Amino acid sequence: MHRHFKAMPRSSKPKAPTRLVQRWPLSTAATLGSAVRTRGILLEVRAQLSFIERKLVDVETGTLVLRVPEEDLDPHAATAAVVARTLTGIEDLPIIPREIEDILSIKTAERHRWLKDGRLQSAGTRTVQLRGRARKITFHVFEPRHIEDILDRNLPDIWREQDALAAAENRQRGRQKAALKKAGKLADNAKAEGSARQEKTPLKGWDDFDLDGLLR
Repeated sequence: MHRHFKAMPRSSKPKAPTRLVQRWPLSTAATLGSAVRTRGILLEVRAQLSFIERKLVDVETGTLVLRVPEEDLDPHAATAAVVARTLTGIEDLPIIPREIEDILSIKTAERHRWLKDGRLQSAGTRTVQLRGRARKITFHVFEPRHIEDILDRNLPDIWREQDALAAAENRQRGRQKAALKKAGKLADNAKAEGSARQEKTPLKGWDDFDLDGLLR
């Protein structure tokens, strides 16, 4: 008799103890209350660091932190200086599509529609190369203060109501247009049928003409 035993899940290795070197709280003006935006700021900072240094910088509850192994007594002043320099004016870092969708709680289709009709104002485009791929992608970016104003005025909800009203009006116009088209076809058909009946109706007095010999 063979018994099957379930494999025991591997226990994750305990994290090595670390030492906090420095921390940089991120303002609401920078993150706009978005975890996705906070992650974007982290990636922007990491992009300025070497591959090894990138692993030392992370996010903890809305704060960027520089942590190193506990036995590492180096002050990492150069790394801290790069982080501090990158965070200067970070509130003006353009907002990318996935960030704006999280900040405003909107769908991709809404972002495309409102960008197309001008309610969302583009601050330009950005082209990046996907990691591990030759293909590049280009997308619109947005000015943070413009998005903050939209958020403060709760414009997405207002725009959704406007879109719903416009869609209802378009449907009504479509139904009216279809009804008029159908009525026009019915009128044309009735006219055609009337003409056909008129052609089939014999002329009055035709026999009298024939008797008088006028048709000979």
